[in-house]
Amino acid sequence: MAFNSVQYAILLMVVFALYRVVKRREQNLLLLVASYLFYGFWDWRFLSLLWISTIVDFLVGKRMGLSDDPVVRKRLLITSMGVNLGILGFFKYFGFFAESAAELLGGLGLEADFATLRIVLPVGISFYTFQTMSYTIDIYRREIEPTDNLLGFAVFVAFFPQLVAGPIERAKRLLPQFLTDRPKVAAG
Repeated sequence: MAFNSVQYAILLMVVFALYRVVKRREQNLLLLVASYLFYGFWDWRFLSLLWISTIVDFLVGKRMGLSDDPVVRKRLLITSMGVNLGILGFFKYFGFFAESAAELLGGLGLEADFATLRIVLPVGISFYTFQTMSYTIDIYRREIEPTDNLLGFAVFVAFFPQLVAGPIERAKRLLPQFLTDRPKVAAG
């Protein structure tokens, strides 16, 4: 669903209208469902990657917030970065490395007739990967406290107006907006 599509305009109008009438505690759920619908419209199979990044960094952030041990904190940061960059690297560079290996083997006179998977790059993966990593990095640097609110954190990661085209938002700037009550939109 492109930002300049009729489907996006309809989604935006529906979300805006519903946002005005749902209870404040349900607003984040509405935004999360809308964000997952928006992302799933591109390819629903990649929602699992979004969920993995969200859950890993939420749990790593919580655990990191409980520890004062620099070794534990660094290991947790490495875990977050390893999972996120591993997923990103696989989708961005698998084809390049597979083709390079085939050419190398072919150049050595070895049979290089193995099927290469055509890996499709999930839309927005770089944006949400670096956004979730910024959260754990900020916790590691003690610039922010981890949140206990999984729903608010999930909206921070998947927020549909910026999910596929950025900008990458720092947690200390955007996350508090999903963790506090927001006033109802003015009626006129």
